[in-house]
Amino acid sequence: MKFKIVKDTSLSLRSKSKPVTFPISEKDEKLLLKMLEYLKNSQNPAFREKHKDVREGVGLAAPQVGVNKRMLVIYFKSEEEKEVVHALVNPSIIENSLQKTYLLSGEGCLSVDDFHEGYVPRDYKIVVKAYDVIKKEDVMIKASGYEAIILQHEIDHLNGILYYDRINKSNPFLKIANAVEIG
Repeated sequence: MKFKIVKDTSLSLRSKSKPVTFPISEKDEKLLLKMLEYLKNSQNPAFREKHKDVREGVGLAAPQVGVNKRMLVIYFKSEEEKEVVHALVNPSIIENSLQKTYLLSGEGCLSVDDFHEGYVPRDYKIVVKAYDVIKKEDVMIKASGYEAIILQHEIDHLNGILYYDRINKSNPFLKIANAVEIG
């Protein structure tokens, strides 16, 4: 199963994704696992050297590969070198903190070639309810900081929202009071 990452000009990225019906189809499960494999490969310098068109990523949502279903994957290593892996179906944020956070370097996206400067305000802590394809069960993910940012970025894709939609147009580097700045 081959797929291509679509760019931010694609209608699939501006459309609301449909919920996945259960039991999850073999095709949907395979797509999610293929997306996860892509993310892992994208973080391997040797792989990127061999495949010049591949950019490093930590998250990927189904609309980014032209499939408008509520599915996403996340893969990165935490500061403690712990693998953070999610292959989620029908994720929804059921709790969020009032405290905000943002990346000082700004966010990026595999579907966005142009750099959009500015802070992207996100909730510092969230709880996500979803079905996890790897664990084969419903999960509740309590995330904060970087992991929470990535989850919100990918869930935004499922709702037709791109990260740069959240940047303050009149003051892109507006500091948010009491926000946790992640460098």
